This record gives sequence, C-alpha cells and structure tokens, in this order.
Amino acid sequence: MSTTERPPVQDWTTDFDVLDEEFRADPGPFYADIRARQPLAHTERWGGAWMPTRYDDVSAIAYDTDNFSSADVGVLPFEGLERQPASPPITSDPPDHTWHRRLILPYFSPRSVDRYEKVTRALCQDLMAAITAPGRHRADAAVEYAQQIPPRIIAQLIGVPESDTDIFIEWVRAVLENGPTDPDRRLSARKEMLTYFFGLLEDRKRERRDDITSFLLDQRVDGEPLRDGHIVGTMTLLLVAGIDTTWSSIGSAILHLATHPDDRRRLVAEPELIDSAVEEFLRAYGPVTMARVATNDVEIGGRTIKAGDKVLLTFPAANRDPEHFEQADEVVIDRAHNRHVAFGVGIHRCAGSNLARMEMRVAIEEWLAALPEFELDPDGELEFAGGQVRGPRALPVVY
Repeated sequence: MSTTERPPVQDWTTDFDVLDEEFRADPGPFYADIRARQPLAHTERWGGAWMPTRYDDVSAIAYDTDNFSSADVGVLPFEGLERQPASPPITSDPPDHTWHRRLILPYFSPRSVDRYEKVTRALCQDLMAAITAPGRHRADAAVEYAQQIPPRIIAQLIGVPESDTDIFIEWVRAVLENGPTDPDRRLSARKEMLTYFFGLLEDRKRERRDDITSFLLDQRVDGEPLRDGHIVGTMTLLLVAGIDTTWSSIGSAILHLATHPDDRRRLVAEPELIDSAVEEFLRAYGPVTMARVATNDVEIGGRTIKAGDKVLLTFPAANRDPEHFEQADEVVIDRAHNRHVAFGVGIHRCAGSNLARMEMRVAIEEWLAALPEFELDPDGELEFAGGQVRGPRALPVVY
C-alpha cells in the first residue's frame, strides 16, 4: 500500500504512522503530543509496533537484552523474508554480540578515523567547488553534497573504487527508503549487495589490501576464521547503516543552518563551537530509529508489551524529552551538557559514531567556508525520507 493510499492517522497514541508525510518532515511536535498523552504509543500499521517517547523508557528497553532481542531491528517489515537478514553486530544478541562488536571496533577508533579526515575534507572541498562554480546560485544540498560524502568514505573503508558509490546510493535507498512500498526492489537490492560482497570477499582472499574487508578475513575467533556469511553481513551493515544515517545527519544540519541564520552566522564567527553544534544537531535531528522484539511479556509505563511484539527505539523522541534536556525542542548550538542518544544506548550503541562525527564536522566546516550565506530556495521543495532513517532527500538552497 502506498503512502497516499493509507488512511490518515486520527490518534497518534493508538495509530501512529512512521511514514506519514508531515511526521517525516517534522516529528518533534508529534513526539511531544504523544509523550504528553500516552508516552508508549501503539499502532497496527506496518505489522504493528509500540513506540516509547520518553528518554527513560527508550533507554530501559535498549539496555534490557534479557527481554528484548535485536534479531529483527527493522522498523518496517521486510516483505519476502521471514526476518531481516543477519547483520552482525547490530542484529546480534548476547553473548555473541560481545565478540561480534569487538571485531570491528579497532577500525572505528578515533585514531583509525583520523586517517580518513584528509580525504573527507578534500572530497567536501571538491563538492563545494562544483556547487559554487561561477554562474551557479542554487543547488540541492542533499543530492549534490550530503548524499555524496558517506558513500565515498565507506568505499574507501571497504576498499572498493569510488566509481561504485552510485550503486551504493541506489542500494541504500532501495533497502531503507523505498523498500516498504517497493518490496521487490528491496529484495533485488539485497541480492545485488550479497553478490557484490561475496565477490569482493573472494578477491580479498586472493590478495589482501589495507581495508576492513581484508581485516575481517584475517580475524580469528577461538582459532577459527569468520564465516563468509558473517563477514558479508557485517559489510552490508557498514554500507547501509554507515551511509544513510550520516548523509541524513549532514543534510539535517545544513537544513537547520539554511533556516536559522543567527546560528549559521554565529558558527561562522565562532568556529570553535563546531563540536558542540554537531552534538546538538545530532540530538535535535537524530535520524535513526531501531527496533527490538520482546522475548517475554514486559510492563512498560503501565502497559504490557507481549512476547513477540515489536518495539521501536525512537532515539529522536528520547532526545526531545524535556525531563532530560532543557529547551528540548530548541537547537542550542553551544549546549554544554548533551547526553543525547542519537547513536543509540546500551550494548548496540553505534560502533561507527567516531566516523559519523568526523564526516559531519568536516562537511559543515567546508560548506560554511565556501558558502557562509545561503537559504532555502523558495521555488524548491523539500523532501524527507522516514521510517528507519529520517532526513532530507531533497534540500534546494539558493546563494
């Protein structure tokens, strides 16, 4: 059923729709309304799910691995398969999760991420040179900038040609963005990804390189190499999770700066605020919602979640909880205390957070260095993706 064919929501506490057009464009007021009336909302749409909107409830569920499984983290159902394909460590439960996650952490340490900053900055400068070329006065900041950065950095990470990034973008959009309403394309993209990564694995078996693919091939657990399926599952996770989440965060930050000139001019004048601004953009516009499946009957906020029910970890809603953040619905770029959960919380906190932060910081710095004055194009139209990852997909600006 397409987005336009679904009946409109009458009560968001009992019938929410994560693909509703107005919700995708600005979920903050919806979260506030739900939190005030019934903090644990429920819906039968998209296979049925619960949606906690309080910081404490989201955190409690994320930490409770005894009662909530990560075997299916998909916010929306994956039609054509009984369950989401395994993508360790994000779909792993204890005790396997511990070693699944530990395997990839060295590649995402601050020191490891530092070596990608130079190439990220050069990429951003090249993109901005094209956007600000003589005679140009408008651009799509999402398509031409935000969506170009993470795919190319992930290509470097996994050791494939930059020319492959166009198909990466197509796969990511097919899996996360278009999949719910076009399941055939989603399944096709999954198959194409698996074929691609199994082929890459065979190449690296013949000749190792300085990339995470070779790194995983060289790892041993109890003296045994990783299964090919485990490595490919992790690689698809890096591709899907590492691209859409980061380009959505970059796009949301640029959208904010386009619509809040005081913040934009202050950040240009006080570049030392960039780190706190990045954290605040992550808090206010965090793109990711993950799911868990209840393994036992659990009571949350006076409501009973039954075994087998899906629960959405709405990190964006938690980040707007006024019980934990002063001026929760305002963006304060110099916010001093900011314990946001944009990267999740608990054992599944995003392993790639250092890489995402670096890409965001550099992308904002280079955009403002080249284009300190810009605004939304009054003749353009914003478009947003939603569901698993929310963020601008079309972001027309003029300058």
